Amino acid sequence: MTPVELSRTVLHAVRRAVDDGELRVTVPERAVVTEPGPGGCGDYATTIALQLARSAGQPPRRVAEILVPRLADADGIREVVVTGPGFLNITLAEQAQADLVTTVVKEIRARGAAYGHGDALAGQLVALRVPYEVRAEVVADAVVRLVAAQGGRATVEHAEPVNLRPVPAPEDPAPLGPDAAQWALLHPAPHDRPRITADHLVQREGNPLFRVRYAHARVRSVSRNAARLGFTAEPGPIAAGPGPVIPGSRPIAASSGRVASGSGPVAADSGPSTAGSGPSTTGPGPVVPGSGPLAAGSSPLTPANSATPTTTPTTTPVPALLTPLADHPRILAAAATHRAPDRLARHLVTVADAVLAFLPSVLPCGEEKPSAAHRARLALAEAAGTVLAGGLSLLGIDAPEHL
Repeated sequence: MTPVELSRTVLHAVRRAVDDGELRVTVPERAVVTEPGPGGCGDYATTIALQLARSAGQPPRRVAEILVPRLADADGIREVVVTGPGFLNITLAEQAQADLVTTVVKEIRARGAAYGHGDALAGQLVALRVPYEVRAEVVADAVVRLVAAQGGRATVEHAEPVNLRPVPAPEDPAPLGPDAAQWALLHPAPHDRPRITADHLVQREGNPLFRVRYAHARVRSVSRNAARLGFTAEPGPIAAGPGPVIPGSRPIAASSGRVASGSGPVAADSGPSTAGSGPSTTGPGPVVPGSGPLAAGSSPLTPANSATPTTTPTTTPVPALLTPLADHPRILAAAATHRAPDRLARHLVTVADAVLAFLPSVLPCGEEKPSAAHRARLALAEAAGTVLAGGLSLLGIDAPEHL
């Protein structure tokens, strides 16, 4: 069940409640389905109850309670939980989730970097009028690409009245290099002042840009290592079973914005970094672009004294990765419609954190032989890498093969 199909299921539940006389509302044209927010649970969440509460003349939570049984008995849904003022949190049935994994991965593999491109703005001309200021011009440039990805066309001119005016950069971002400068200007929300500091060059988990680009490079490294082991990616069900665990490692929360130490046993490829913002060092603090490759076996997100991975039963964090991948088309459409490339930048951080948590389960460990589950996990990881590369490209940032 894809997010689009789930949206239709939510609307069908509303229609049934109206037909049964429990709700007196006009059934909306669409129901927004997203990742659960803070305090939420399950695979997806929707605010449809809050959306309908006023017209229904009932509290949002009561509207949600009316919809719960009509959603819970729908095919492909295992559980529906109401949280907060009336958020509906939906957990998919195992088979529905397995089907969704296969469907999403196959679509990403078929469309490549164009996955998520659509026709939300088809035939529309978006005229952007910006001031003579570097951040406004960089944001406008990204919006042009986002609008084009949704079938529209955007023009940029310096004219009044200005309709795109993000908070200006406090200083020239050029010394950061092209990639870090782009990120520094695009990642903050338009009303936030961007930080033009060397923090964007540090190869550590506290740097969101590094996590995104490092996650892409790690996926490419895992693919190369899988080829050396004699297997390739093949979409299919993801078996949540044994996975590599590094003793003393800490778990990764997909919503925490942090990457766990010991994020996987994949050997680092030795090779020059192609990073545009270019830091390549194992020491702390800002680094100079082009300073050379990371030392073999050292990783800025993995302790140097990590023990050899062992095979231990763990739960493979599939939903934490699958949900943002399936949500990618909606994010792209929203970023283009609202002229907000920062939405895409933050989404890429979510994808990166989720795939870094998932990668330790991809390759076989010890005496394990590559199985259909490993091939399916590799396909899911490569799909995440494709989404990261496509998203970075829309932001005008390089996605390195090595980092």
